[in-house]
Amino acid sequence: MNTFELGDFQLTSGATLPGAKLAYQTFGELNAAKDNVVVFPTFLGAPPEVLNGWIGENRALDPRTCFIVLPGHFGLPPSSAPSNTPGPFPEVSIADDVIAQQRLLAEEFGVHEVKLVLGWSIGGIQVYEWALRFGDRVRAIAPIAGAPTPPAWTKLWLKTVVEEPITSDPNYAGGTYADAASVSGGLARVGHASALTAPPRTFYYDSAEVWRNLGFDSVDAFVAGFWENFWLPQDPNDVLAQARKARAAWPGKPGESLEDMLGRVRPATTIAAFTGDALFPPGELSRYAEAIPGATFREIDSIFGHLATFGLSEQDVKAVDDVIRHALDS
Repeated sequence: MNTFELGDFQLTSGATLPGAKLAYQTFGELNAAKDNVVVFPTFLGAPPEVLNGWIGENRALDPRTCFIVLPGHFGLPPSSAPSNTPGPFPEVSIADDVIAQQRLLAEEFGVHEVKLVLGWSIGGIQVYEWALRFGDRVRAIAPIAGAPTPPAWTKLWLKTVVEEPITSDPNYAGGTYADAASVSGGLARVGHASALTAPPRTFYYDSAEVWRNLGFDSVDAFVAGFWENFWLPQDPNDVLAQARKARAAWPGKPGESLEDMLGRVRPATTIAAFTGDALFPPGELSRYAEAIPGATFREIDSIFGHLATFGLSEQDVKAVDDVIRHALDS
């Protein structure tokens, strides 16, 4: 993992993030024209290396032809986060993440043109911020299971499933807990609520029992082995910083309608959604595609819903790779 030092970084709020740093990984080589760059931001609670499985020879993201940059974001270690920053951690935004990522490309690699920005969930929110803030430097975008601003249900999910189980834990103590492990009860409850709401209900049907295909012998084992293992290692204040900036995301102008904002997107756009995804449902995402000039929309049939972004089935991996290839060729 590499680290880009931003120094004292002025946030869009006007506050300063002292000694700011952005973690990142790269794959492949930057060509002489510096026009083979793919930016692939990560999602809530997932450091950049979680995305490594989407990169490889003969895959859509092939390091033999693309220079692939996997940047972190603020609130998610080892990038600047409450857990690794002395003093009060300022409120950060998705816009701050993208501005830092653009500086990484320009200052570290001399890159001023991006071939493709893609990502899902909170990564997808960052994709839209890229398109609207730096659209003249981006040729194509592929937001997958993501949105420019979370739909109303998803904002509620971020608050009730992610934030409230943490802040209501007695050991959270208003964010002044002695150590992250003392808030394990709250983090475990985030995992339990995620298990209930992130996969579609059909995931648990007796006729399907999809969790068995992931190597678990019961639903309880799946909840503990998949969801608790994802959330328990996290720092509570880090999780809250990420969830709150996602909930507040708005890449448009003040007072601008969603349709008008999307009408200003200029990069070639490929939007993809997964059936059964309650956080970013196909019906919502297809509406975004209708508002973006020339956008393509693809609905991917998956039993995993929002979990399809983890690449848990060969079918989902192939479908996502096809979406990425289309976006690279657009």
